[in-house]
Amino acid sequence: MRHRRGGFKLKRDSAARKALLRGMVTSVIEQERIITTVPKAKAVKPLVERMITLAKRDTLHTRRQAASFLETPASVKKLFEKLGARFGQRNGGYTRIVRLGWRKGDGAEQAMLELVGSELVKRAAERAKRREAKMQAMKEGKEFQGEAGPETPPEPQA
Repeated sequence: MRHRRGGFKLKRDSAARKALLRGMVTSVIEQERIITTVPKAKAVKPLVERMITLAKRDTLHTRRQAASFLETPASVKKLFEKLGARFGQRNGGYTRIVRLGWRKGDGAEQAMLELVGSELVKRAAERAKRREAKMQAMKEGKEFQGEAGPETPPEPQA
């Protein structure tokens, strides 16, 4: 029986497993989304949520705890300056796992682990960029063509 045998071994010894999880948590914090296998995503999710919970408190002690786990100082800085503030009013549920299908090479089931709200940040930046381009075009008296630009009909071949 498996009573009280929780956790994920991921077919690695303890040192390799710890290194893998630390690297993946650092990547999620820096890039806000990673693509990996489903068991790895399930193993990383509680660790990312714990790091964000530390960032919400933002004391010297929690900064040192996060720095001892994360691999880069840039990820610690982003965690406490951006993510802690973004999830300040949210009580858990900072990440989501989206299944993507099967990997072509070995047939492993892939999943995307992403921070909730990261797509809103990216969409808002794209919207602001488009709005600025549209305003610039209106000032110049031109019609806004969007990303693709004006379409020209194909020339007839002789």
